[in-house]
Formats: sequence, structure tokens, C-alpha cells
Amino acid sequence: MKPIIHIRDLQKRFRKTVAVDGLTLAVPEGKVTAFLGPNGAGKTTTIKCCLNLHSPDCGEISVLDHDSRRLGPEQFRHIGYVSENQELPLWMTVRQFIDYCRPMYPNWDAPFAEKLLRQFDLPPGTKLSALSRGMRMKAALLSSLAYRPRLVVLDEPFSGLDPLVRDEFIRGLLELTEEEGWSVFVSSHDIAEVERLADRVAIIHRGQLQLDEDAAALQARFRTVEVVRAADGSLPAQLPASWLNPEVAGRVVRFTESRFDELQLARAVAEHLPDARQHQATAMTLREIFVALARTYRLNGSAVAGEGKQSGA
Repeated sequence: MKPIIHIRDLQKRFRKTVAVDGLTLAVPEGKVTAFLGPNGAGKTTTIKCCLNLHSPDCGEISVLDHDSRRLGPEQFRHIGYVSENQELPLWMTVRQFIDYCRPMYPNWDAPFAEKLLRQFDLPPGTKLSALSRGMRMKAALLSSLAYRPRLVVLDEPFSGLDPLVRDEFIRGLLELTEEEGWSVFVSSHDIAEVERLADRVAIIHRGQLQLDEDAAALQARFRTVEVVRAADGSLPAQLPASWLNPEVAGRVVRFTESRFDELQLARAVAEHLPDARQHQATAMTLREIFVALARTYRLNGSAVAGEGKQSGA
């Protein structure tokens, strides 16, 4: 099956600033792909290049099997897009906004739009200007889903939302993606929220892809490890490459194991920390994994040893 978005060696700069640097990424169809990275990593620039809002300086992007630079009305009828800075006609009521959008999309599903209106608890007669930011985001999402797009692109959709609205937004989106089988490409630095949605995780750092992997496989191979030693002491000069961010606090050594296997971990601890009395490996959330990787990227200035830039690395 072809990816619904295929990015090949994308490069984009703004004057002297390199925003995206040789990015290659395949976004699978029928999955929710989380596109993660710190602010300034190049996430929004990549998305805008995918949607023909920016022109790539180099490289190619195909979206729905079309060159991104040639996307037109026919393709956009199959793409839903919600961004944190999306402008809406605030003078319209929610109902007027829905009526305004409907003629643009031949596949607009009126009963489905009414279902979303109720599910998102949007007041039809209220002007968009009178709604909270979270409610306006829900209205934008409704307008992007009611025509049942093949691809849904979300750029920082949770930014600035209060916890209750964020939870409602995510729960509604999660239910809909499961029911409709949509392909979703969601960019965010709100990792805890994305964790509930993501089937696949791609991490970008300084415009370069650092990781692209199934979310379940990623969480299966990462652990926080704590080793208790017989006495205080510094760490050996050579440690396994899969031990990320090792720290010493008295007799305790802590690190992130990025290639977790219980038997191999026990052997590695015995070999490199022979005075170890005990060790414990704890499962990590996606947010904890991201923080550990981001810290390593910042310290090393490149991909983590053993991670690479290929799928499942």
C-alpha cells in the first residue's frame, strides 16, 4: 500500500535559517501518525510544504498520489486541515459557518455534520467570535471532517486548550478516526495528548528525521533503568550505546535503555557495573521517551546511536 504522504529529501530554508534539512518520511494510510519535535524543529514548515502553502527548495512530496506543488481544489476536497493559527470568519454563527463551508465540498455529509455538531457540543446560533478558543477549534475540526476526507492534517491542534476541552477534542477525534478509518497526520509538542491517538511516531529535530516507528514497538523497547551499586563510584568510560543519558546519584545509576531485552540488560549491567546489587526496569510513556530522546539529540547534536533515521531503527 502506498503512503498517503510521501516526503523525499525535503529541504526548506528562510533566508539563512534552515527549517527542514533533507527530510524523508512516509506517512502510512489508515493510521494516526504523530509528528513530534520541539518548537522550531520544522514540523509546521513540513506540513505547509505538504499542503502547497510553502514551496520546497529541494525534494519531492506526494500527497494522495499527487505532487504537493500541484494540489488543487479536487485534492483539497479529500484533505481536512486544522491548525493552531487557523483564521475563521468570526462574524458568522456556527450554523452560518457550516452553511458557508458545505457548498465547497461535493462529498459534504449533512447528517454527519449534525452528528459532529452535537458531539462537539457546539451552539449553532452563537457567533464564532463569542466562542472560546477550544470551541472555535472544534468548529474548525467539524468543518474539516464533515466531508469525510481521506487525510486529516492537524498542526498543533491542542495548543492553548484547557484540559477539559482538550480531553473532549481528543476523545471525539479518537472515536471518529476509529469509526471512519481516516489517515491522520498530527503535529504536536503536547506529547501526553498525542499518545492516546498515535499508531506511529515520527520525531524531527533541527529539520531532520530522527525516528520513525510504530508507537507500540517504540514503547516496548524503551525502559527507565535504575541500578543500585554496592558503593559510590563514577561510571565506566565505555557503556552500551543503547544506554541513554546515564546519571549517577550516590550508589544509584539511572539511564534510559533504548533496546530493552530483560536478559540482555541483566548481562550488560553485570558486565559494565559489576558491583551492582540490583536493577529495575520501568516502562515509559511516550512523553518520557520523547524527553529522553530530545535530551540526547541536544547533547549529541545528531541521531542517537543505534536509532538511525529509518523506519523501526
